[in-house]
Amino acid sequence: MVQEQLVSRGITDAPTLQAMSEVPRHLFVEDAMRARAYGDYPLPISAGQTISQPYIVALMTQMLGLSGTEKVLEVGTGSGYQAAVLSRMCARVYTVERINQLLASSRKVFDILRYYNIIAKLDDGTMGWPENGPYDAIIITAGGPEIPSPLVDQLADSGRMVIPVGNQEVQELQLLTKNEDGIKIERRDKVRFVDLIGKYGWSD
Repeated sequence: MVQEQLVSRGITDAPTLQAMSEVPRHLFVEDAMRARAYGDYPLPISAGQTISQPYIVALMTQMLGLSGTEKVLEVGTGSGYQAAVLSRMCARVYTVERINQLLASSRKVFDILRYYNIIAKLDDGTMGWPENGPYDAIIITAGGPEIPSPLVDQLADSGRMVIPVGNQEVQELQLLTKNEDGIKIERRDKVRFVDLIGKYGWSD
């Protein structure tokens, strides 16, 4: 997976490649899907959601530019795979999920793997998790119509945020960087994610 899907398509960040090689992706999909867990495509999980294809997970992770000491917020725990990858690359991951079924199953896998630097809660992720901010990096794993303002507020100075922005059919990955001069947004790859549901996303 790492060589054929990631390195060959331009993923060069060594910590990202190392984390993707270490985290057992098959534990984050349902039993019936385990034989396909490392394929170059997204897979369905519970509650009508998906686990992103490995390349997209790696791309978004690489865009965050993590060095190992950061505090990261993830919006949309889903299967838990993205949070697991991030947990190998930073000091602590705070992840927010709105579907209890997904949160419960991902927590079980975190415990099995002893990924104890992941803290998860059930809530509207578009509101962030202000009590634990500011965050050095924020990643949103669902597509919304705009960048939620509470997440911008909770991003630390010199922080980076990766989010898919667009309509409910197609989005583009945007990299937001925040510094003393303000906010800069870079527009990257076209992608397709499940809807970002919440006060600052799509309505349920």
